[in-house]
Amino acid sequence: MKGKKSDSYLKFDMSRMVNLEYSLNREILRTNRRGAYHCTTLVECNTRKQHGLLVVPVPSLDNSNHVLLSSLDETVIQHGAEFNLGIHKYDGDNYSPMGHKYIREFNCDCLPRTVYRVGGVILSKEKMFSLKNNTIYIRYTLLDAHSPTTIRFKPFLAFREINNLAVENSVANHGYKEVEKGISMCMYSGYPDLFMQFNKAANFIFDPSWYKGIEYQKDMQDGLPHKEDLYVPGYFELPIAKGESIIFSASDEPAKTDNLLSVFEDGIKARTPRSSFFNCLKNSGHQFYFRPSKDELYIRNSYPWGEVRAREQFMALPGLTLSIDKNEAFEEVMDTAIPTINNFLEGKPLSGFLKDIDNADVLLWVVRALKKFADVDNERFYAKYALLVNKIVHFIQKGKHPNLKLSDNKLLYTDANIGFPSWMNNQSGGQPTSRTGLLVEVNSAWYNAIAFNQEIANALSNTKLEKDMSLLAGKVKSAFVDTFLNEGGYLYDYVDGNYVDWSVRPNMLLAISGDYQLLDKRQSKSILDIVTKELLTSKGVRTLSPKSVGFRPRCEGSAMDKVYSAYNGAAWPWLLGAYMEGYLRIFQRSGLSFLDRLLIGVEDEMSNDCIGSLSALYDGSVPYSGHGAISYATNVAGVLRALTLQKAFEDEY
Repeated sequence: MKGKKSDSYLKFDMSRMVNLEYSLNREILRTNRRGAYHCTTLVECNTRKQHGLLVVPVPSLDNSNHVLLSSLDETVIQHGAEFNLGIHKYDGDNYSPMGHKYIREFNCDCLPRTVYRVGGVILSKEKMFSLKNNTIYIRYTLLDAHSPTTIRFKPFLAFREINNLAVENSVANHGYKEVEKGISMCMYSGYPDLFMQFNKAANFIFDPSWYKGIEYQKDMQDGLPHKEDLYVPGYFELPIAKGESIIFSASDEPAKTDNLLSVFEDGIKARTPRSSFFNCLKNSGHQFYFRPSKDELYIRNSYPWGEVRAREQFMALPGLTLSIDKNEAFEEVMDTAIPTINNFLEGKPLSGFLKDIDNADVLLWVVRALKKFADVDNERFYAKYALLVNKIVHFIQKGKHPNLKLSDNKLLYTDANIGFPSWMNNQSGGQPTSRTGLLVEVNSAWYNAIAFNQEIANALSNTKLEKDMSLLAGKVKSAFVDTFLNEGGYLYDYVDGNYVDWSVRPNMLLAISGDYQLLDKRQSKSILDIVTKELLTSKGVRTLSPKSVGFRPRCEGSAMDKVYSAYNGAAWPWLLGAYMEGYLRIFQRSGLSFLDRLLIGVEDEMSNDCIGSLSALYDGSVPYSGHGAISYATNVAGVLRALTLQKAFEDEY
């Protein structure tokens, strides 16, 4: 899909911005690839406890993120009249102040940019998160004014973990230090100092107070704790002339204030404009990179409350690197993970960010990712990773994996009670989405791993290994068809002894989209037809057919209800990558126009939920609302993969 292109691909006019029902349900996210981020709504009224202007990891305290600076209210002052541009929600749907009414437009093609108009004053505000440091920069430019203008800046401080809430207390340190063109503060022991500075001299007035009872709408709707007190130490004031730009910096380290303007300008040049569907997802993909040290690179699974999880890292890895020509990033992530993978294969203790690498299907996702890398850089694959694939296959084949048992027919058996065997095995309140036995997606991945290892053996002239893998692949392929293919023309989702699960689920897509064919074209087309008729939506592929028992079309209700819906009806965009691979394999070029129309529905999400990204999942029925984490790595990766496949197919033909 080529996607719409314009100078204002992501632009929102005044009518949308002043409509809080619209603007409060749309969020922006910026990260620095070191774990820190900025996240809020379009009008900068925080609606989640995880929102904040500057949210950073504090390793001395824990492995989580912490909100240092919650928000920054600006007040335009002319002739003694004050116009506050901020907005906060209090009890009873009371918003104060109501600065959103001054917004004239918002766009985030390059940087989030808001234009305010207050009488004769026109002020633009642009935010940029540093790619190197835990720093957010804000540039204010006075575009027009007919009389002397002053801006007051009032910082709202939290200094708490993202899932907690702050309350007024007597322990908080209210003291501050004067630093170059600003101040620094640290409210609690163990936290870093927060530096708030400008590129020109600012007058700071110490006027401490707690703003009590600020509410977070999204948390309230989800039945979560949602009310907190934020500390305001005082305010900064400084004049601004027509045509002048002022830079504000908030960071956990001091800024060189004379360089702030040039740092901001250089930062703009380094960014890819969000001027198309692909560029939006490319930028979003970069945001999941997580570099805790200069020698490590991981992929976070989501924002704003995500973490590193092995399965989702390797599911997303090809799409977030190879699909956007970041082959070196693929190698960095894989090289970071290999010591942990080897420790697991050798029975050594696991530590670090990939402790969950022992889940049943994770190693198979590793092999799948390596196959994608081999397709784009065969030489480097054989130089670095070929032996790892053989090591993984051998490990599974010899029955050393704690939750992959080789059955007599050479298919793999998994137990739902051991960890989380598959992406569709989840658990909430002790109630798992239980799929014990021979899982269709695990065994299709197993076949592909064997076939890939056979190909590697052939390339390395290892005749014995090639013969062994060929024999094993033949047995697995035959057993797979005999076990999973049913008279309904599709695949059982899982089989456990004499029990077969007839539910129509998307896991069978992985059997027709693999690199090595398990099924013939007629069988694959039959499966694809059923997926198209019963599972395909404009936002992704449903996890369960509406015709199947237990279908739940909407993610609503209790936390447990939402988890159930996620795997029994909700639509996931990442599956569109597998769908497209299967579709193009069957229909070739004749399928391109259909797929182009299909992706329009996903492109529409660039202006919803998290602007320029994709939520974790969507309702399985209209209006297909987004739910869960507002920016989800696997979905972004899957759709990037789909777009890349489509372009490659168009170029080839």
